[in-house]
Amino acid sequence: MSALKTWFDGRSLREKRLLLVMAALMVVTILWAGIVRPVDDGLASARERHSAAVVRLGETQARVEALTAIRRPPPLTGSLADTVRAAADEAGFALQSLNEDGPGRVRAQIQSARAAALIPWLNRLERGGILVEQATLTDNGDRTVGVTLVLRSRAA
Repeated sequence: MSALKTWFDGRSLREKRLLLVMAALMVVTILWAGIVRPVDDGLASARERHSAAVVRLGETQARVEALTAIRRPPPLTGSLADTVRAAADEAGFALQSLNEDGPGRVRAQIQSARAAALIPWLNRLERGGILVEQATLTDNGDRTVGVTLVLRSRAA
C-alpha cells in the first residue's frame, strides 16, 4: 500500500485529479453494472411474472365459476316426473310411459325418437340436474330408436 501511496504522491496535481475522477467513475460504473442493472432486471422480470400470474389467476377463477355453475343446476321446480314430461314435450318427444321408480327416480319410455335429437335432449336434462342412470336404445329399423330411460334427480 505504501508503494501505491508513493507512486500517487509522485504525480502532479492535475494527474492526481484525473486519477481520482477515474477512480470515482470506475466505482460508479461497477455499482451500476454490478448492482443497479441486475436489480432492475430482476424487478422487471418479477413484474412480468406477476402480471402473468394475475392473468392466470383471473382465467382460473373464471373456470372455477363456470364449473361451479355447471355442478349446481337450479333446483327442480316441480316433481321429477313433471319436469321430465315438460322437457320431453318441449323437445318434441312423445312419452309412451312415465312411471315413478322410487324417490327421485322415474322410468320413461319413448317409442320412437331420432338419435340426433335424443342425445342433445339428454345433455340438457343433465345440465338441468336430471341424471341418466340407465338408457336402453333399440333400433326401430326406420332411422329411429326406441328408448327406455331411468332418470334420477341429482339431489336424490
